[in-house]
Amino acid sequence: MKNLVSIFGFLSFGWADVLDILMVATIIFFLIRSIRADSTVLNIVLVLVALLVLQGVVSALNMRMMTVLLNTLLDVGVLALIILFQPEIRHMLNRLAVQSGLTRRTGELFNRIMGIKEEKMGSESAEELGEAVRAMSAEKTGALIVLQHKSSMEEYMNTGDRFEADINRRLITNIFFKNSPLHDGAMIIIGDHIAAARCQLPMTNRTDIPAHYGMRHRAAIGLTEDTDADVLVVSEETGNVSFVRGGEITTVNDVKELRQLLSSLMMTDEEGD
Repeated sequence: MKNLVSIFGFLSFGWADVLDILMVATIIFFLIRSIRADSTVLNIVLVLVALLVLQGVVSALNMRMMTVLLNTLLDVGVLALIILFQPEIRHMLNRLAVQSGLTRRTGELFNRIMGIKEEKMGSESAEELGEAVRAMSAEKTGALIVLQHKSSMEEYMNTGDRFEADINRRLITNIFFKNSPLHDGAMIIIGDHIAAARCQLPMTNRTDIPAHYGMRHRAAIGLTEDTDADVLVVSEETGNVSFVRGGEITTVNDVKELRQLLSSLMMTDEEGD
């Protein structure tokens, strides 16, 4: 460390500074890695990092005017960025919470404190949902079905039509029938009941999604990036069924696999109690 001080005599540099730099670099690394798919938010973070680095340099060189200017830019700029990019920042924070498991843990804690019992899907409802998806797949009826877990879907339910109905294969296939006024958008299922239909979901900003995936798949990815919900997608073009969790798409090959998937979801919910 003495060599550093002798070379850069204007710096007061010690082990605490090394530790400080390593900690900040680690935080920046994991932050950028978590949001690298979102170019807008990534650009925001890179600009802030560049300004902070520049501020550190001019402070070390005792450039008073530049220090004042950069401090002002950071004070005003951070506030402006928060206002201008509020949705992107919110999505980024949601994504970080989901990736770290924080959403599920805080949801469990909140429900326990408030005495709220999370609604679970029973075996009969899972069977009805499975048969509805199978029928829509055979008829190439496009569908987008959200399964709520800990993350609240209230924001997205407000964009559609709310109603309370038991999970029923005929009702689901009728809702997604192409001439139905409710077929556009997503259906949201909470526990054993259908809570809303024709809901709008956030689109992902990712650019690495294969071209054969359509708007439903992009919406499913967008929602599962920001929440712990699972989404079932039926392609209107091919009839293929996809399961989306955490921004990743898994193809469901047959009815048996679909039933196993729904059964595993029920087991996962039961283990979370």
